[in-house]
Amino acid sequence: MAAAESLFVTEKIGGRALYRLHAATVFPGIFLVLCYRAAHVPAAGGGRAAWLGMLAAELWFGFYWVITQSVRWAPVRRRTFKDRLHARYGSDRLPCVDIFVCTADPQSEPPSLVIATVLSVMAYDYPTEKLTVYLSDDGCSVFTFYALWEASVFAKHWLPFCRRHNIEPRSPAAYFSSEEKPRDPSVLQEWLFIKGLYEEMTERIDSAVMSGIIPEQTKVKHKGFCEWDAGITSEDHQPIVQIRVSSVISNSPIIMNVDCDMYSNNAESIKDALCFFLDDEKGRKIGFVQYPQNYNNLTKNNIYGNSLNVINEVEMCGLDSVGGQPYIGTGCFHRRETLCGIRLSEDYEKHWNQQIKEKTQWHIDQIEEKAKSSATCTYEYRTVWGSEIGIIYDCPVEDVITGLAIHCRGWESVNINPSRPAFIGVGPTTLTQTILQHKRFSEDMGFVITSKVLLCAVLVIINSPIYEAMFLRKDKGRIPFSVTLSSIGLVMLALSIKNPMRAYDIA
Repeated sequence: MAAAESLFVTEKIGGRALYRLHAATVFPGIFLVLCYRAAHVPAAGGGRAAWLGMLAAELWFGFYWVITQSVRWAPVRRRTFKDRLHARYGSDRLPCVDIFVCTADPQSEPPSLVIATVLSVMAYDYPTEKLTVYLSDDGCSVFTFYALWEASVFAKHWLPFCRRHNIEPRSPAAYFSSEEKPRDPSVLQEWLFIKGLYEEMTERIDSAVMSGIIPEQTKVKHKGFCEWDAGITSEDHQPIVQIRVSSVISNSPIIMNVDCDMYSNNAESIKDALCFFLDDEKGRKIGFVQYPQNYNNLTKNNIYGNSLNVINEVEMCGLDSVGGQPYIGTGCFHRRETLCGIRLSEDYEKHWNQQIKEKTQWHIDQIEEKAKSSATCTYEYRTVWGSEIGIIYDCPVEDVITGLAIHCRGWESVNINPSRPAFIGVGPTTLTQTILQHKRFSEDMGFVITSKVLLCAVLVIINSPIYEAMFLRKDKGRIPFSVTLSSIGLVMLALSIKNPMRAYDIA
């Protein structure tokens, strides 16, 4: 009965027995190849350097293959029940959601691209009064602000159109790029009208960016244009959206962040994520829900393998089986508490929207002044922001480290990959772009692995007297072999006991 009432189910991915058989045959082959390389090293000068280079490469790839089996051994897949979510919570009891769209450079990320993503997340199939969308611009471009103002005007036509006809995707750039037109004449007339408005808006934005001038008649329509001057740079600028700013304005219990080049492709992504957070049995332990990255500009014949199919379909599912889905920096729904340094405790209980009701009594001017104060660059001075609270940006791999920090506080994470991708972006298609992407991935993993290796080295040094007593000493100080064997057995027994904090019901 409990399984029928759950808002999500965890299913084993089929074919695991066949894969384990395959792995069992590959491992001896790798071992034999390495043994052959090590036993037949040529004499000096007879291609010895090339042979040793091949041995080093095969050792590395063999080590990598063994390590990856840990995430390919028992992958799982999540399936949600949005109908049960609606029956249990309706629309009134659903929690509020803050959405952050992040951009940094108006040159590489054109404002017209940014607002297409903003409009796509504004059009989620979710109560509008419970949805707050922020645009965080690290580049502090007045043209991005101008594009956002234009988008706010266009949204008055676009959002009703999306909800009235239930269209997908809800990014106007992606939707109107399709050559297929509505067949219903009445819908076609509205479709042409909306498309014309969108094309006129993007033309005005692109013209302003190319000319470097925003029309004066536009500047007088919003006081925000007065806050830009020639002295503003990406290092010295007015407040931008941060987690603590949203806590002053909306303070929603759920935070979603997405890169500006990853538009929403599924209008029900919020409800899918809430099926995990609001589940009565397992939801209290879940700190964040991660969607995979998908691209729409790559073909099946992509020679660089940038579609990330193995990572999305296999490896992330394997990490998910142990509650260790990493945070990849985009397309992720967080509990606000997890980004505020709060640890999971046995008596933790979430009262959704309680803080929202408390802030509704504030006047708009009070909220604006408090938000500006909390967003200043000096606010973080001598605080734990950036190291213990918020995104940990004191390191080059802030997303991975932030996810690990959340896991260390006791929270778990889940991976969900629905049949209709939740977010779609533009993937690298050239060799240069691919190298830059893999350089970023390598820096992420290299930073984590290096820190772990150093920690293990310190532990080995600290425990060196124990190793000496176990294997090296010949006098009475040597630990008997029977004691060593019994200790190993007890440790293995303890590790085999299922952790109740990570006990998922697997269908």
